[in-house]
Amino acid sequence: MRTELDWRTSRRNGADLAVFHEFEPAPAGGGHQFLRALGKELERRGLSVERDRISGNTSACLFNSFNFDFARLRRFAREDCRMVHRVDGPIGAYRGFDDGTDARIASINAELAGATVLQSRYSLEKHVALGIELRDPVVIPNAVDPTIFYPPEQREELAGRPVRLIASSWSQNPRKGVDVLAWLDRNVDPARVAVTFVGQAPQPFERIRSVGPLDSQGVARLLREHDVYLAASRDDPCSNALLEALACGLPAAYLDSGGHPELVGDGGLPFESPEDVPDVVARLAADLDAYRARISVPSIASVADSYLSVLGLAHTARP
Repeated sequence: MRTELDWRTSRRNGADLAVFHEFEPAPAGGGHQFLRALGKELERRGLSVERDRISGNTSACLFNSFNFDFARLRRFAREDCRMVHRVDGPIGAYRGFDDGTDARIASINAELAGATVLQSRYSLEKHVALGIELRDPVVIPNAVDPTIFYPPEQREELAGRPVRLIASSWSQNPRKGVDVLAWLDRNVDPARVAVTFVGQAPQPFERIRSVGPLDSQGVARLLREHDVYLAASRDDPCSNALLEALACGLPAAYLDSGGHPELVGDGGLPFESPEDVPDVVARLAADLDAYRARISVPSIASVADSYLSVLGLAHTARP
């Protein structure tokens, strides 16, 4: 009954963009964070954004992966509204098992999407390799809110203290780097590297300092207190946590997997196994200023421009 009332009301209204996504209150995962940052940037430009409905005069709709009410979207969808599907994963590669989610995403995409946004070249190529067809795909990376994630004005000198290494994750998926964290917890020398984990800890730690889930402002403050970020997740298409750290000026020691190399570029160094991490961190620490200077992350403004182009809304927004 509520959907019927919403549908009737929507016929009389309109917005520039509709967003279909099941938002969760902070602290929450990277998809929630990115979509909030994107919505904030679009509204700053004067666009009107509505959630979980497509009103009669709404021009475009962005629907996220499988995290929305599909039956509701199908009811509201119109041929004259540009339908764009934001897809991550492949979910089976990211989770380490196939539970049918990727097939469901592909089915939704085939039925409703006019175009698809993927978050990295890795994600696009992995979908192709798995034979998953998506409608008119384009790669647009995520970006973070620059009013929250930015470098500190001053940094504490490294001389005379351990390198401060930090990792963060909202998810407890074992592929978020549990093996790397477990190895560091057993083997790290606290006099040389002080490790902090922020988020939902995958297991109890003895040597690693564990901080519970924080909101974005809390995560950003903690990142700015550290020197190097540890990106240990496997087959991660576009880690928002990694982007947050880079935006705060932290070079990354990253597992050579997924979209990490694309995001980090020259602003960090890769590793292949947990045993490589201490050496990689030492190499970064030996030339921190140079690696900081090489960090380059996409701005939310440039990412918004790309989304507006795909959505067919580039002409509606002021810069």
